[in-house]
Amino acid sequence: MTLNFKQPLFALAPLAGFTDLPFRSVVKKFGADLTVSEMISSNALSFQNKKTLRMLEKSPLETPYSIQIAGSNPITIQKAVELINTKEDIDIIDLNCGCPAPKVVNNLQGSSLLTDLKAMGKAIETIKKYSNKRYTSVKIRLGFNEKNHVAIAKVCQESGADFIAVHGRTRAGRYKAPVDYDAIREIKENISIPVIANGDINTPQKAKWVLEYTKADGVMIGRGAIGKPWIFQQMKNYILNNDESPIKPNLIRDIVLEHFEQMIQYYGEYGVVLFRKHLHTYSKIGYKGASEFRNRVNHITDANELRETIELFFNQELI
Repeated sequence: MTLNFKQPLFALAPLAGFTDLPFRSVVKKFGADLTVSEMISSNALSFQNKKTLRMLEKSPLETPYSIQIAGSNPITIQKAVELINTKEDIDIIDLNCGCPAPKVVNNLQGSSLLTDLKAMGKAIETIKKYSNKRYTSVKIRLGFNEKNHVAIAKVCQESGADFIAVHGRTRAGRYKAPVDYDAIREIKENISIPVIANGDINTPQKAKWVLEYTKADGVMIGRGAIGKPWIFQQMKNYILNNDESPIKPNLIRDIVLEHFEQMIQYYGEYGVVLFRKHLHTYSKIGYKGASEFRNRVNHITDANELRETIELFFNQELI
């Protein structure tokens, strides 16, 4: 499996609680070139935690597939990598250097690695040394409190990363600060490995602008894909064929139902509860009675009842 960076690469960003196997399998059908697991603790992997091991599972559609790990201790990372090596259907190991969550940051993981570039470099080198996968990648932010994005990107490259994904905010900026596309452009100008741009890319027009402005080799979509897994197909159609066709309501209904069936298949009856948050976002794209629909699904626990409710609600035209 070889990643093709000769044309823009469209990747799904890892989002805790959202980009599980059912959701990834849906976006894969709609043009995502690369899917990434939810962030997985290297410590939990090294102890072979049962719930964590299940997070390594992928859909048969997911090729290429990347596992994202968090960690900084070289021995723990080595153990995690050696376990991932036993799984033949994984193509990439990605190091998370961007997560802003305090429980991650407080353990010198995620974005706190941006405060210790020596430790970050060692973590990347450890993955590169022990991994039997084709690629090693890193997801970064522009810095912790202050921007030092070019230095961070250079350490990634020098430590053996084959490509990087750049979220155009610092850790201090969380998810609210304006995305600094100039900084992503500066990274692209200063390193030779491929750069994937990430941050507030939520329409085909925005994706095209970001690719042209930053000269990035691809875009990574996170929150922009929640409730709109077809966005990857729309972006490709617009950027490669100048096609701005809207998605048809009957196709939306079919996608929502397929996503729901995947959730039930993967989680069992608990998938009904877990799917509520997805229905909240699916319903916000322009349907009549959306608020009442969200209130209703919040109280449904039976899969058949929810299926019927979904079919009825999404069988209408968009406003």
